[in-house]
Amino acid sequence: MQGVVFLGDRKLEIRDFPDPTPGPREVILEIKASGMCGSDLHRYRETFNPGNSTSGFKMADTPMIAGHEPCGIVAEVGSAVTEAEARIGQRVMDHHYEGCGSCKHCKGGWQQMCLDGTTVFGSSGHGAHAKYMKVPVSTLVPLPDQLSFTTGAAISCGTGTAYGALRRVQLQGGETIAIFGQGPVGLSATQLATAMGARVIALDISEERLEMARKFGAAETINAGSNDPVTAIRDLTHGEGAHKTLEASSAASARQAAVQAVRSWGTACYVGERGNVMIDVSPDMLRRQVTLVGSWTFSTQGQSDCAEFVADNNIDVEALFTDRWTLDQAEEAYRKFDTQTTGKGVIVP
Repeated sequence: MQGVVFLGDRKLEIRDFPDPTPGPREVILEIKASGMCGSDLHRYRETFNPGNSTSGFKMADTPMIAGHEPCGIVAEVGSAVTEAEARIGQRVMDHHYEGCGSCKHCKGGWQQMCLDGTTVFGSSGHGAHAKYMKVPVSTLVPLPDQLSFTTGAAISCGTGTAYGALRRVQLQGGETIAIFGQGPVGLSATQLATAMGARVIALDISEERLEMARKFGAAETINAGSNDPVTAIRDLTHGEGAHKTLEASSAASARQAAVQAVRSWGTACYVGERGNVMIDVSPDMLRRQVTLVGSWTFSTQGQSDCAEFVADNNIDVEALFTDRWTLDQAEEAYRKFDTQTTGKGVIVP
């Protein structure tokens, strides 16, 4: 089979790999949709050498197939996999991490926090930008019949990450939440928060993405490139600030503003990976009793909960996808996604 390999420095190749075969507790997925995530751009852009890592994850010594938003059907099962765990033809998503399976985090469905180290499919293990993918049976998450494979791919990281963050801040109906960054995660948060009954203020520097946010339910939009976000949010909230803020852009200025724009006793949440921020602790946080939390993806149960929420509320996650590509179009796909002006992309092998 063929798979996409990131070479770094905005280069990739489509290489030949053997078709995978399952171990006793593994399954083979036939990939029907493999989402493109903002985290993929880190690997696409950076200069790296196989085997080196500053992330804390286990790294492989050989090139790995990219793609960490897998969705498809079970094509083959290992000898020790029971029918209750997986069956041929079953529609599934995948929780794209593998841990030891025994520590407290793994047992709780948080394999990305494994005390023994984590393999991330699409980075340190083979991912979903290919026809087939081998995964532990413990990482499978059923895909509700009402949802498409592309929707399942989004839930497997970007949309699921947004859902996890909104639950992390305990968003309530009637509250105002300001969402910084309207890329795939931020747009998902806008959709989901609106469905939860919150009033969404969406911020970005791209007018195209702000227009998408309005279509997805944002009550107000702010171009952070031409407005002071903190002042604009306070003007829209009777001078107090938002009840909750969510930062999904990774920009240092947005991270600072997300803390400053939340009201006293409010909660700010960081979702965007990497980067730094400078916060003046006393006026920005301490003297306003502000809570700052980080939210990193979701558990296997959280992924399942997100899928059920999307299905039960008829949320049009499909609308996130502005571009659909075949595997042999991967180079063009990532070149366009790298502009960060579009919605979400998906590769359909």
